[in-house]
Amino acid sequence: MLIHFNKVLPYPIKELNYVNSEIWDKNIDFNSKEKYLIIAPSGTGKTTFLSIIYGIRRDYDGSATIDNKNILEFSSTELKDCRRNRLSIVFQGLKLFPELTGYENIEIKNKLTQYYQKDKILSLADRLGISLLMDRKSEILSFGQRQRLAIIRSLCQPFDFLLLDEPFSHLDEENAKICLDIISEECDERGSGFILTTLGSKYNGSYDNKIRL
Repeated sequence: MLIHFNKVLPYPIKELNYVNSEIWDKNIDFNSKEKYLIIAPSGTGKTTFLSIIYGIRRDYDGSATIDNKNILEFSSTELKDCRRNRLSIVFQGLKLFPELTGYENIEIKNKLTQYYQKDKILSLADRLGISLLMDRKSEILSFGQRQRLAIIRSLCQPFDFLLLDEPFSHLDEENAKICLDIISEECDERGSGFILTTLGSKYNGSYDNKIRL
């Protein structure tokens, strides 16, 4: 998958007259064979950036394409297929169902994709230190625990690119490293890439590109 931004400039960013970005109002490619760390100071549009790729935001000048097709021209069927098979995302707000348990939140997606066996999900939960929390409703879990649930859920599908919107913001350094190791391993096995946004933390990861938003 090749994502190309051609002079993309969201209306809110345009109004702020923000000119220091290496992405906004530039021509830039994102290749799904690579790992990207997007360093994004507060208010510069990191959620907007990922939402444009995911086909949620439409309020911008310029054009964003996936494999040479303008994202704004994707039909609802094409968007659905892309989100099911080519793009996965961890939203900053996570979008978990509070009334469901941790495992149910993961399984509700995995039932659609049939991507993982149950033992694989539980193995990931164990590595992330949340195996004992899988039967608890997500609404009573800490935000950091819920972030780890959302990361596992995002892996329960095929993808060319994994989009991660500040996925470790409520994790300590050790748990962030474990999450990043798992994400990198999964991407390497699939021949896929990821785009991870951060306010500035590098998380001691190995990236092909570090870009300032």
